Amino acid sequence: MPHLLTAVLGLACLSSSLGAQTDPTVGAQPLDPPFQTERFEFDVAGQTLVGLLDRPTGRDPSSTVILVHGYGETDVAAGNGYYDLRARLARVGVSTLVWDKPGCGQSGGEFDIDQPVQSSADEVVAAARALGERGFETGPVGLWGISRAGWVAPLAMRDEPDLAFWISVSGPDGKENARYLLRENFRIEGRPPEEVQTLVGEWQARFNTVWQDGTYQDYLDAGPNLDRDPFMAFMGWSTLASEDDFYSYQEGFRTGNLTVDEDDELMVYVPGFASLLASIRRPVLALFGEDDSNVDWRRTAKLYRETVGASADASLTIRVFPGANHNIKVCRACGVREMTSPPWDAPYAEGYHDTIADWLVANSFGER
Repeated sequence: MPHLLTAVLGLACLSSSLGAQTDPTVGAQPLDPPFQTERFEFDVAGQTLVGLLDRPTGRDPSSTVILVHGYGETDVAAGNGYYDLRARLARVGVSTLVWDKPGCGQSGGEFDIDQPVQSSADEVVAAARALGERGFETGPVGLWGISRAGWVAPLAMRDEPDLAFWISVSGPDGKENARYLLRENFRIEGRPPEEVQTLVGEWQARFNTVWQDGTYQDYLDAGPNLDRDPFMAFMGWSTLASEDDFYSYQEGFRTGNLTVDEDDELMVYVPGFASLLASIRRPVLALFGEDDSNVDWRRTAKLYRETVGASADASLTIRVFPGANHNIKVCRACGVREMTSPPWDAPYAEGYHDTIADWLVANSFGER
């Protein structure tokens, strides 16, 4: 969707992975890591993407985990992103592959803040196939993904049946999450319940002007309190769309390129998402922070149980970490403002990395 409308309407999973993709590591990293890293390039849609391939030192990998980003720009190569996770997996004999999005780091192309989830899934499939074509010893190849990757990974598994497992971190359900984010963060910021109800109601009314074929003036009139709200300004969601952008976005709903669940009055990001999840025939590990104020993890966990968990040919493990936010880091207030503001040294929830490593070992994708 157009980024301007994404911002000014307070829409999309842009809010559900803020700060998640860079995984900053605090302090010095070991001089002798438990893996060997090399540059990895592959082509997709006419552009060359560049990332890092780690292989555990001194042994062939038991499996390989492709790391799938959440929303936003990346710089994993220069920033050595996801180092803590990569190191923990290497200790149980697991390789990892991660790359920068188009137009980020050393990857070619142009960065698109509104990159379609199917395009991101195509990158995952191309990376998995490139691993196989180059003769690397990989073992089974599976996915780890955070936030927005909860939409990307099922699409990639549909398109590449050889992908063997999925680790979902803070995944959304198939619909817009901004309404939940606003409600939770207004509450965290100390707004009275009646004010929260007013502001969230204005957000909904403003979005409804788009998909219910309202006028531009309807859009302008729908959010008098929302436009002046300091949290909306902090999120970058307080600038009004132009009339041309409003009608351009509205046209997407008229043509059916964009869809809404009319019962929930929320935009649908992956049509048929429940059926897509129900088609998964692989082991799935789903991890959530109990105090996630970005994504309604309870809805997602329920959806996973009703789809993946109902399949006799799949296995589903869910773990929830108390006192943890969207990034599975220890939090105090646990709002977006805290998660995206320095200092960046909040620790991960106790047992987060070990849970992933232990699950891989238990499913024969890793070894001690």
